[in-house]
Amino acid sequence: MERYPLIADHGLIGDLQTAALVSDEGVVDWFAAPRFDSPGIFSALLDHDRGGWFRLAPDALEVTVRQLYYPDTAVLVTRFMCPDGVGELMDWMPPDRTGRARDEHTLMRVVRCMRGSVTFALECRPRFDFGRAGHELTLDDRTAVFRAPGITAFLRSDFPLERDGEHDVRGVVRLTAGESAGAAFRVAGPDAVAEGLPDAREVEEELWRTVDFWQDWVRTARYAGRWPDMVHRSAITLKLLTYLPTGAPIAAATLGLPEQVGGVRNWDYRYTWIRDGSLSVRALLDLGFVEEAAAFTAWLTERVAERSSAPMAGTRPLQIMYRVDGDPWLPEEVLDHFEGYRGSAPVRVGNAAVDQVQLDIYGEALYALAQGQGLDTQPTYRGWRAVSAMLDWLAEAWDNPDEGVWETRAGAQDFTYSRVMSWVAFDRGLRLAEEFGRPARRESWRGARDAIFEQVMRHGWSERRRALVQHYGSDVLDASLLLIPRVGFLAPTDPAWLSTLDAIDAHLVSDSLVYRYDPSASPDGLRGEEGTFSLCTFLHVDALARAGRVRQARFAFEKMLTYANHVGLFAEEIGPSGEQLGNFPQAFTHLSLIMAATTLDDAIDRLPVRRVHR
Repeated sequence: MERYPLIADHGLIGDLQTAALVSDEGVVDWFAAPRFDSPGIFSALLDHDRGGWFRLAPDALEVTVRQLYYPDTAVLVTRFMCPDGVGELMDWMPPDRTGRARDEHTLMRVVRCMRGSVTFALECRPRFDFGRAGHELTLDDRTAVFRAPGITAFLRSDFPLERDGEHDVRGVVRLTAGESAGAAFRVAGPDAVAEGLPDAREVEEELWRTVDFWQDWVRTARYAGRWPDMVHRSAITLKLLTYLPTGAPIAAATLGLPEQVGGVRNWDYRYTWIRDGSLSVRALLDLGFVEEAAAFTAWLTERVAERSSAPMAGTRPLQIMYRVDGDPWLPEEVLDHFEGYRGSAPVRVGNAAVDQVQLDIYGEALYALAQGQGLDTQPTYRGWRAVSAMLDWLAEAWDNPDEGVWETRAGAQDFTYSRVMSWVAFDRGLRLAEEFGRPARRESWRGARDAIFEQVMRHGWSERRRALVQHYGSDVLDASLLLIPRVGFLAPTDPAWLSTLDAIDAHLVSDSLVYRYDPSASPDGLRGEEGTFSLCTFLHVDALARAGRVRQARFAFEKMLTYANHVGLFAEEIGPSGEQLGNFPQAFTHLSLIMAATTLDDAIDRLPVRRVHR
């Protein structure tokens, strides 16, 4: 077992309330419960010695491994080619079908011998509350009970179990062709009992119920383009990262995975960003997943309404992020006892960026709410009052400096992207007011929208770069501006936009991969460097396709797909040697893949057909 496998050497499983990572060595080295944002139970990916893990793999020195997903599902299959036979491990979590928040969540693991004979070893080493809470272990032949303050975990296995030290268990079983053995690890409340844990037959039945759930869901997708496997995998990943009881998507399943190995850019992404969730609405609608898009817009409307109904002096209408249940409290702390992934410290829990002023989120929020026209819904009276109040607030606030889309910690600036998205907020607000005949301060909103446009084109433009730049008074380029043609601020073939696109191509693109910005030219308040940003690479493809540069866009898209891991997942960034960096898998990357694929499909379909002369 490697101390720290590559970030990319993992697959994701989940039950729509929480999720786990399984390495290609058969190790669950990340699992938090009962929610995405709960303390880790298996956190070996952040500290091998203190984090805890759950390993189920052949007890052999020479093993060749292959990992895949069962087709169109979130059931992960790890195949082991051993000297004496071939074994197979299937990992999954039964998906939530209730829509209610639950304390009980189960990791299902089944091993089979497909050919010859294979000896499998099981090691279960939970470490509750990121290893800060001790636990007591009680054990009989097939069931282990781990009790920690506030939480209980049960392990039932077909393996004969024995103690491994004072607090852990292990087991070994030898299987021949056609034989299988299962294990179920369930977390529950502090007073839970072991009754109801699945036996081998029930585990098998639950496997096929889970397969049916995912395949039935994917079958409703209306994507008929050129990249169905990658688009469907991205859609499944987005759903896995969405908290079903509220419809709120998290940014990533993990915390603390570095943007530079050994560096300090290690954040907790297990929360719902207004920006990420809002852009996911369009991606979901493009695939026909109306229910999921509607759930998030309802969650978003509630966030807008809750502060407008009880305003406090000095409060903003929205935070940039929330917990999945809408809780705005996300204090940041450091896990000093964790060494971090390959020494990448500090390991942070919570996110101090929650208090930042990022004015672009109001544009993204209205961009999402305006998609309601595609949901055949009208704004409610309460919802519209809240949106209207938010835009009235923005009419007074849009011309202030903010911290910007990338959550830099170097102070406020007049960020061009923030102004562009403020323009989007007023533009979509005016469209909604007109579409549904709602009362609004139209003259105020229209005046703000027009003033923003003029200001951006005057002060956000650099004559030296011949491009729109990161913030006023600078020559620094910023890939967030690749969203400009998608949101309609400029036409995709406007000369000013094409010149900006050329500048981004020249200075931020490396072999089709795109950097967010150049930290050396625009210090962001943090030490170290980062890789190319996978979201920006897909936004670049989208912008190229809209600009008519279809050949370049398609080649860049195809090359970007080669950086996906072995099961089609992407982290946040790509490092200098093609390695995946940052929290994993990243929802923003997968939703932008869907956006780029659908835009590129449309652009290719519109190309004129050339006659072939024989």
